[in-house]
Amino acid sequence: MKVLFIGGTGNISTAVSRLALERGVELYLLNRGRRAIPGATTIRGDISNAGEISSILKEHQWDAVVDWIAYVEGDVQRDYELFNGKTRQYIFISSASAYQRPASSPIVTESTPLANPFWQYSRNKIACEDKLMSLYRQDGFPITIVRPSHTYSTVIPVAIGGGTEYTIVDRIKRGKKIIVHGDGSSLWTLTHADDFAKGFVGLLGHQQAIGQSFHITSDEVLTWDQIHYAIGDALGCNLNIVHIASEALALFNEEFRSSLIGDKATSVIFDNSKIKKFVPGFVATIPFKQGIKKTLEWFEADPARQVIKNETNEWIDMVISRYEKALG
Repeated sequence: MKVLFIGGTGNISTAVSRLALERGVELYLLNRGRRAIPGATTIRGDISNAGEISSILKEHQWDAVVDWIAYVEGDVQRDYELFNGKTRQYIFISSASAYQRPASSPIVTESTPLANPFWQYSRNKIACEDKLMSLYRQDGFPITIVRPSHTYSTVIPVAIGGGTEYTIVDRIKRGKKIIVHGDGSSLWTLTHADDFAKGFVGLLGHQQAIGQSFHITSDEVLTWDQIHYAIGDALGCNLNIVHIASEALALFNEEFRSSLIGDKATSVIFDNSKIKKFVPGFVATIPFKQGIKKTLEWFEADPARQVIKNETNEWIDMVISRYEKALG
């Protein structure tokens, strides 16, 4: 099976690339050549330059094309023009944050409505999905939509001081106070990229998946306090948690109206029945307590990865100080 990944070396896609190669996929990565995956063929190019890419790829036909870095409607329109008639399957990476916010039910299936008035990123993904479904219905463009939720491998999967930063880990190690949004009891699902890859690779070339949408997540459900305590346990450190409402955090930083109120502040439990039906045997086997140890080992293997941002530390200290002062 001949597959093209646009991107393919990120937090989620690296694990998918590696597993695809293990499964015998003839994998090509279209990117700027800054990172490579052993065994994959790298095609150097900038996907935003459609004319250049059309010329580079003109001799190729694909069993599947996956765009890991399409974010707005114009991106998928460009891909349609590049790959219509040249691939048997086009997989769009959407987001589980596209699901209804606020949620009418914490149980999420692929039939849960798509609506997020809080986060432009999510609305852009919804617009991409709508465009692709229209192209599928009208022109037969062979789409499959995949909605990852909070998936981690080379990021610290917390809302404040994490992501590509090492700031929260540094604070925990130094016994500093950390912020957990809400009261820490809302429910969340974290999925290791290696588990996500097992479901995703099973969809490559899957003709019954054409016209379908899927989320691929772990079945493990944790509170945000449990998530942070698992990080503390992996570090061998106690935690000094300050709980602050998501709405209050949004007053200090408008971006949290999107990423918290529009996503992580809502309890979510994913029903993975559909992906298990289409990819028999798929099961997520890496619990967060185990997965976060792998992630921390990755950060600690290279000091350059341990990015501690002064502005994040200052913001956390400022918010906690004002909050505790307000409490008297």
